[in-house]
Amino acid sequence: MNTLLKGIKGILVAGLATGLVTAALPAGAEVVAVVGAKSPAATMTNDQVAQFFLGKSTSMTPIDQPDGSPVRNEFYKKVADKEASQAKALWSKLVFTGKATLPKEVAGSAEVKKAVAADPKAIGYIEKSAVDATVKVVLTAP
Repeated sequence: MNTLLKGIKGILVAGLATGLVTAALPAGAEVVAVVGAKSPAATMTNDQVAQFFLGKSTSMTPIDQPDGSPVRNEFYKKVADKEASQAKALWSKLVFTGKATLPKEVAGSAEVKKAVAADPKAIGYIEKSAVDATVKVVLTAP
């Protein structure tokens, strides 16, 4: 049990440390939540989108950007009102208790678009400038 607790502590410390070194998106860049173009999902509120990315709703599959990326940090701050490291800590707790599995993490916006286009139940976030015909914007981060 002690080894397990040390492992969890290590995950949480690593997540917090990663969150402390944050980069920002270029000035004027916007983050949008997207689904595949053929998805039945429509416009959503911040709270609705945050529910998927904080493990509180399982009706859609969240697709995350890389840990420490500017778009991930901006998304969690603006949509979930949390630092990305706080969200990671919440997920660690959910995974540890068996209540959820971590969101799929992909390498960047191009991969998010591919993932949501391939799965009508997937939701992700990208820079607004990366939006194309393969995705549908359901929320523009405030």
